[in-house]
Amino acid sequence: MGVDTVNEPLLSSENSSQYYGKKKPFFISIAKWVLKTVMWVLFIIWVGIMFLYPTDIMSNLFEKWIQTTDGTIYGITGSLFLAFSGPVLIIVFLAVLYLFISREEKVEEGKTTKHPGFCLWTFPVLVDGPFGVVCATEFIGILLFIMFIIWEVSAYTVKNWQLLSQYDLSSFLRSTLMLELTGLRFGFIGLLCLAFLFLPIARGSVLLRLIDIPFEHATRYHVWLGHLTMALFTLHGAFYIIAWTLQGRLLHEILEWRDIGVANLAGVISLTAGLLMWVTSLKPVRKAYFELFFYTHQLYTVFVIFLALHVGDFIFSIAAGGIFLFMLDRFLRFCQSRKTVEIISARSFPCGTVELVLSKPANLGYNALSFIFVQVRELSWLQWHPFSVSSSPLDGKYHLSVLIKVLGEWTAKLRGLIPDLHTEDQNILQTGRQSQITASVEGPYGHESSYHLKYKYLILVAGGIGISPFLAVLSDILHRIEEGRPCMPGHIVVVWAIKRSNELPLLTTLDMESIAPFLSNVLNLEFQIYITQESEPSLEEGKTYKAVSSPLRPISKRSAMSVLVGTGDKFWSGLYIISSVIGFLIILGLLDMYYINPYEISTWWYKGLLFLGCMFASVIIFGGFVVILWRLWEAKTLASEEPDFDRKNNNGVRRDKPEEHTNVNGNGHVSLSNICYGCRPNFKDIFGVIAEQWGCVDAGVLACGPPSLVSSVAKEIRSRNLRGKRHHPVFHFHTHSFEL
Repeated sequence: MGVDTVNEPLLSSENSSQYYGKKKPFFISIAKWVLKTVMWVLFIIWVGIMFLYPTDIMSNLFEKWIQTTDGTIYGITGSLFLAFSGPVLIIVFLAVLYLFISREEKVEEGKTTKHPGFCLWTFPVLVDGPFGVVCATEFIGILLFIMFIIWEVSAYTVKNWQLLSQYDLSSFLRSTLMLELTGLRFGFIGLLCLAFLFLPIARGSVLLRLIDIPFEHATRYHVWLGHLTMALFTLHGAFYIIAWTLQGRLLHEILEWRDIGVANLAGVISLTAGLLMWVTSLKPVRKAYFELFFYTHQLYTVFVIFLALHVGDFIFSIAAGGIFLFMLDRFLRFCQSRKTVEIISARSFPCGTVELVLSKPANLGYNALSFIFVQVRELSWLQWHPFSVSSSPLDGKYHLSVLIKVLGEWTAKLRGLIPDLHTEDQNILQTGRQSQITASVEGPYGHESSYHLKYKYLILVAGGIGISPFLAVLSDILHRIEEGRPCMPGHIVVVWAIKRSNELPLLTTLDMESIAPFLSNVLNLEFQIYITQESEPSLEEGKTYKAVSSPLRPISKRSAMSVLVGTGDKFWSGLYIISSVIGFLIILGLLDMYYINPYEISTWWYKGLLFLGCMFASVIIFGGFVVILWRLWEAKTLASEEPDFDRKNNNGVRRDKPEEHTNVNGNGHVSLSNICYGCRPNFKDIFGVIAEQWGCVDAGVLACGPPSLVSSVAKEIRSRNLRGKRHHPVFHFHTHSFEL
């Protein structure tokens, strides 16, 4: 839509033509169209089955379906698994094929239109409230889910009344049975929501890559679904507890563990684990006691295992698809995080922010809006923290950087391990002392495509350390200009709100003059900096300092990040998923053929445990075999890269030397007039001036910072887009969250 109108390349030289995507072969375009169509059809069928399940028509169809497929070795479990989990797994298979035949994302020369257009994904609808900033597409999704819940509850309520009206029952018995039936229905609806719950939390999910939604955005959907699912499961348990209390058999029922039928005690344990996760994930608790939230959330294993014991194999199979995909992602993350990654460079800025440079193999790709999870072994073996990448993939093939602000105990300890930038002298470099810091890394994760390159007009709004991903964006754009690569952005405005001027040196991590010395000829770049807690420039304004960091370590193939990540190589990640799913079907079939059916195993909870065990075994055996091959391929690739790697100056990473840097407001890129003291950015005025200057264009707006800043930007964009003045831009809103 609107993005298509800005696809006119900034540079149109012969040198840059080689980077433009060539015209796709006809058969690839047809294949992708067919795959997309089939995936949409399967998704609609999957959702349609869940939506229509309470109706008599769907009930009759399911009875016929079960009768038809019950004779297979998988039995009724296979029938329900194929109906409720099969579609999403087939979509994953097709998504793997789709991504494999798709070429790497290129910035293509697009068609220009006279009028900018709206896009549902980039139009903010809700900006205040419990959901945060919600775009039009997300708002439609929320409404559809609300309609789904209302429909399911209403349909099942009518069905319950119709069922009870067929029998002559006393009012007391009718009431207690109604409570139990209502609890049963809420449990089933919760199970349907559980089928979606684990899909967005798989960080390297092929489904997220398919629809180009990064994990940090998808986490919000997991949070929303988590609240909804636990509310339904809580109602499920509450209605049963009320009914059993009225009947005077509460303790007996709670402790009941049936062989045929649901095991109540297992359900109580599962619900208790879920409630602990739910309560500690509420925003006030999570912000005040993050470690409590983190550790209690590991109870998801207890929740899933006892849920399988509670309902048995054939009911658990309804939600098994999403859980299985999460297990695949979790095991791959475990394998990647086992490798120790040496931090090859580290430094601390005057504001307390820490910059870490980590080594990575050349074939581990990422984009400028990616992020990673980091564990520093010297601080904790259990804590993982997400950080936005502050470097561009074009900064170097063999490293990436992150900026870390001191906000808590963990980050404060990390800063204590690193020499201070503005107080440390050159003794470190003279003595050769190195900071012994090692880390484990998961990722990188992020958008499948670099959407910041699709706008000719770009506004970057940051608050505090929120500038980190935008330093990567700016570096990416500058490198593309310098190297003659296609690069849409030609007009960029950076709005940065900080508390104190000691945060300004963060901009020195972006060496604009050395990357693109003739920047002003091809790029209109403007900085607007707002220092909110200082009324005037400090006495040290313009003072130089020595940028001294801990010495770089020699980078070896043993210390680089592992490529075992779901967002990594498409062939290996796809093979890992496909082999694991096929392995699960093989193990489950063999179990049914040689154990469950011959020995007539009918105990529900035991079969549920066996079903879950088959899922786990397939990931370890079949997925683990692919991981071993993947590691061998990684080792071979790194070995072949090593000679070229050693020939690179400083191992492919720019070595920090004691250099004199003037304050940022004197470096020629940001003039003193662009820095405002003692005030906050007035987005109404800022966007008003930009609208008059740029005219009728599509403008991308990326916001990263505190929720109040992001919502203020979204509110102004919504207001201006709704007014829709003829000669003003259409602003496309994107948010980059650095708090998960």
